[in-house]
Amino acid sequence: MRRLVPNGLARAAVRSRPASFAGTFVALMMSALIIAACGILLQTSLQASVPPERYASAPVVVAADQNEYVVTGTGEDREAEAVPLPDTARVDVALAQEVAAAPGAAAAVPDVTFPVRAPGGALTAHGWGSHTFTGAELVSGGAPGAGEVVLADDAAHAEDVGVGDTVTLQTASGQQDFRVAGVAEAGPADGSDLAWFADVEAPALAGHPGRADAIAVLPQDGTDATALAEAVAARTAGSGAQVLVGDDRGAVEQPGLATAKQTLFGIGGSFGGIAAIVAVFTAAGTVALSVSQRAREFALLRAIGATPRQVRRAVAAEALLVAPLAGILGCLPGIGLAHWWFGQLQDRGAIPEAVQVHVSAFPLLAAVGVGLVTALGAGWMAGRRPARTKPGQALTDASLERLRPGGVRTALGLGALVGALFLGGVSAGSTGDSAAGSALGVVMLFMLAVGLLGPLVARLCAGLFGLPLRGAGAAASLAAANSRTNARRLASATTPIVLAMAFASTLVFMHTSENHAAEEQRRAGLTADLVITDPDGLPVDTAGRAGREPGVEAAVGVLDTQVLVPLGSGELQSLQGAATQGVTGSGAELARVQDLDVRAGSLDRLGDGRVAVDQTLAAAAKVGVGDPLPLYLPDGTEASPEVVAVYGRGLGLATVTMDRASLDGHVTSGFDSTVLVSGGSAESLARLGVVADASGYAAAQSPEARLGAWMNSTMAAVLGGFAAVAAVNTLVMTVLDRRRELGVLRLVGATRQQVLRMLRWEGLLVSAIGVVLGTAIAAATLVPMMNGTTGALPYVPPLLYGSFVAAAVGLALAAVALPARAALRRWG
Repeated sequence: MRRLVPNGLARAAVRSRPASFAGTFVALMMSALIIAACGILLQTSLQASVPPERYASAPVVVAADQNEYVVTGTGEDREAEAVPLPDTARVDVALAQEVAAAPGAAAAVPDVTFPVRAPGGALTAHGWGSHTFTGAELVSGGAPGAGEVVLADDAAHAEDVGVGDTVTLQTASGQQDFRVAGVAEAGPADGSDLAWFADVEAPALAGHPGRADAIAVLPQDGTDATALAEAVAARTAGSGAQVLVGDDRGAVEQPGLATAKQTLFGIGGSFGGIAAIVAVFTAAGTVALSVSQRAREFALLRAIGATPRQVRRAVAAEALLVAPLAGILGCLPGIGLAHWWFGQLQDRGAIPEAVQVHVSAFPLLAAVGVGLVTALGAGWMAGRRPARTKPGQALTDASLERLRPGGVRTALGLGALVGALFLGGVSAGSTGDSAAGSALGVVMLFMLAVGLLGPLVARLCAGLFGLPLRGAGAAASLAAANSRTNARRLASATTPIVLAMAFASTLVFMHTSENHAAEEQRRAGLTADLVITDPDGLPVDTAGRAGREPGVEAAVGVLDTQVLVPLGSGELQSLQGAATQGVTGSGAELARVQDLDVRAGSLDRLGDGRVAVDQTLAAAAKVGVGDPLPLYLPDGTEASPEVVAVYGRGLGLATVTMDRASLDGHVTSGFDSTVLVSGGSAESLARLGVVADASGYAAAQSPEARLGAWMNSTMAAVLGGFAAVAAVNTLVMTVLDRRRELGVLRLVGATRQQVLRMLRWEGLLVSAIGVVLGTAIAAATLVPMMNGTTGALPYVPPLLYGSFVAAAVGLALAAVALPARAALRRWG
């Protein structure tokens, strides 16, 4: 270890060239920031849990598995990837009898939670048996029987009813009058707008007869929770139900936890992995630039007798001086970035409020360690050539730039280029998260190709882009000649700009393209005149009531949900979530309010066991009209409906269209999301819900789309911001390293303004190359992917793209001009 202890030569190098080492320090600090933030989110995804509230007094809970699995491989290579279900999977109510017979169990209570509508607003309903573990207590009256309800005191006050009165409620089974059997005070974990029904009646009112969300198991006095769980597991073996204890019970209360963990894993794992590679790649380039800028110093050391080991030791010692402190300082804002990112996701409803950020030493140590390894590795690679060069040739080699990269580097660069083109072809058939993941992979491979082939690409671009500069005056011509002669320096300056432009453009314009295509499809596909909505959902008879209003030609209720569709086979098998609409009425009525752009088949046969699908999903699932489409309904129930139509506007409307009745019993809420109306007037329909013009409703963006746009923009800002800082850092290092060159220009008669003008032309050349290459990479990524996803070219808002270009040019000019002015002060 003594060989790596910072020596006097390394400390002297840091003192004599502070600008170079400051640039290295900033690059390593930024890489630690990115890695620490993504590592914290990844750790949180693995450890996220929700303490039980509703089931806090039930030490054991029996519930269905809320995931479907994609199984690949066999034997020891067998892997099962969990995919969260769109809705709640339920257990058989009869299972409670088996659970209650387990040794140590005092009671087993089937629990259901579902929405109901009262005249005064929405209520959350349960079976009355749940009061035994939630702490709800009767204030007046008694337990409910058939046709009766117990209301929470706040709900009873809002409806102005008491014991013995009748209240009209809308449930999944329709509108019904209930006698108020009692008024109760809600438990600590319950809300205020509550209703309780008889346990034998609640599952049917919820729309899931014979099924319960979970079974809460209460212990006998003195029974240990672990022993009770083992006994219950023995009684439920073979049923497929899970026996949950501890914080696992909270996941039953918070069905969004699994999706939240998947979101965090996608950010911290998938995106974090690419971000870490980019950070390491950029930091390594900065370290290599710092070492290469001191080629003359290393050559002089070799000329006066320094051994290769001493040169390598000096480089390693410099890394030990800079990297650990940079990593530690980078971790602090990394923790802040992780907390901010996590908080924003919670504010947007993507993560339950009860989930907390997990910060431990592991991601922080990983960030510091990766920075140190990066600095050591990049320094060793950059110092390898000057260290092994013969002393007599060292000074000569240091004064000349190598015209071509090494053979290994060239081969790796070409391999990355081929890989990027291949993965681009794969992404053309991907959608959703798979498309986003493929896009980042394509950009990453293109960036590796640009980095590895940087000097060759830079020399080619300098010659091509420098042609117009030759006729733009002496300063511009000199800038072009400098760039062409110093291709390695040019490559170091342009690579971060290429990276920023490529990643930001890909992430942002991928989403603008999808949103633009979806909006166009919604506007063209929504042919209804009016749309009825309600924040709490619409009763199932709303469409029928709307259809009886004067002037109404057709009224179709729509329930929005998701199904899971198996795609691919073998190792490429996956489960894709598909936006689904369950519609009431006939195919002819649907055609009056929606134009799905049917390409094959007909909507006339849409009904029980028959669905229509978007052409993109049909191609991915390799099905056509008349074929069965294997899928999982929202609660995980397997089905294989027949495809009766293939249409073209699934991105804007829904990927799967099925009969509304086919979803009954498979969704938590039995209420419709919207009712689409052809004809009629807003005044006559206003009593049914919130009535909006169809064109305005079509332009509205869904919460999922808004969340996706924000996530893509945030990832673009993180990667693009990091790359922008790296670009500025590299340009500043490059300009400050040229102080001797600038001084020579002043000595031979160039004025201060002429030198600055030359540097500005170089900055414009650097930014132009970066913008063009970054745009080309983004286009090579987006064009095939958007062609496969939307069937159209990417949609690039001109002002947004212009802001990217302006930012790149402005940063390049500022990063060149400011240090140049400082460097020229000593020359007057």
